[in-house]
Amino acid sequence: MAQVTREQVESLLGTIQERYLEKDLISAKMVKNLEVSPGGIKMQIVQGYPAGSYREELAQTVKEVLAELGLPVEVSVSTQIEAHAVQKTLKRQSGIKNIIAIASGKGGVGKSTTAVNLALALKADGASVGILDADIYGPSQPRMLGIKGQPLSDDGKTIRPMENHGIKAMSMGFLITDEDTPMIWRGPMVTQALEQLLNDTQWGELDYLVIDLPPGTGDIQLTLSQKIPVSGAIIVTTPQDIALLDARKGLKMFEKVEVPILGIVENMSMHQCSQCGTIEHIFGEGGGLRMADQYEVTYLGGLPLDRNIREQVDSGNPTVVADPDGAVTKLYLDIARKAAAHLATKNKDYATKFPTIKIQNV
Repeated sequence: MAQVTREQVESLLGTIQERYLEKDLISAKMVKNLEVSPGGIKMQIVQGYPAGSYREELAQTVKEVLAELGLPVEVSVSTQIEAHAVQKTLKRQSGIKNIIAIASGKGGVGKSTTAVNLALALKADGASVGILDADIYGPSQPRMLGIKGQPLSDDGKTIRPMENHGIKAMSMGFLITDEDTPMIWRGPMVTQALEQLLNDTQWGELDYLVIDLPPGTGDIQLTLSQKIPVSGAIIVTTPQDIALLDARKGLKMFEKVEVPILGIVENMSMHQCSQCGTIEHIFGEGGGLRMADQYEVTYLGGLPLDRNIREQVDSGNPTVVADPDGAVTKLYLDIARKAAAHLATKNKDYATKFPTIKIQNV
């Protein structure tokens, strides 16, 4: 029997497409410590994003493809999340590897519901995650996460984040005693408050901080996108033409401040009748996909108009934790993996890897 070579193994690995990176394992440079000997094949596959159960699926695929070589195959799949670059004028937030902004051009498209479920999906796949509710005028994350009470401060200067479902959270909603109290603030007050919520919270070490931005593309949103060190943004829209018009403005806003667009999520993409099963596209069809094609960004996926999604966030148990094995949760997991995988291909932040140079008089 002819000896199996490293070239043969790499050739076969080059035929395996990584589902969320949409590249083969070799060109994606995911194969590490490859060993080929008469006794078997060993390797590590390192993914730059949290992939949950897909890790085991990928390992099994590798074994099946390499089985034709007739040698035992030992493969381990692990996750290594790196910090990625932010806007050139800003410095990455200490302890937070990546900040992902969730935005929409207009209100009422389900942005906050999408944000909390994507944060929980990243957590479910193995990442350490926080969420910052930047919607100062209409904070909704306290209710969606089922968190009551106010955060504590150990030193009178910084505050501890609130926690539930395994993620850390901060919101203006935690700091007001009555959730019916309106926030009657001008733009500069809003941006200052948000900066304080971001900078004065004891986030600790996070792989991802998801920021639920306020709807719109006005001065407040532009200022926030210029002051928050963001690694990537996700645009949430509905298929409706009027929502797509505003979503395009949101996309252009992030392009203006040089924040990479990780992709577009089309919420309320369709509705399935609970009685007859008929699928209806109430707000139109395919608008998010056409927008993604037009601007050459990733279409992350569509989410249904589903009463259960609304009931679950209203009760403080969003879909990803309320129904972890459900079909809708699988959609959220898929979208979160696509977005995180897309971020993993972006420029990394090497600032912390370089030594600090100090000049002193001696």
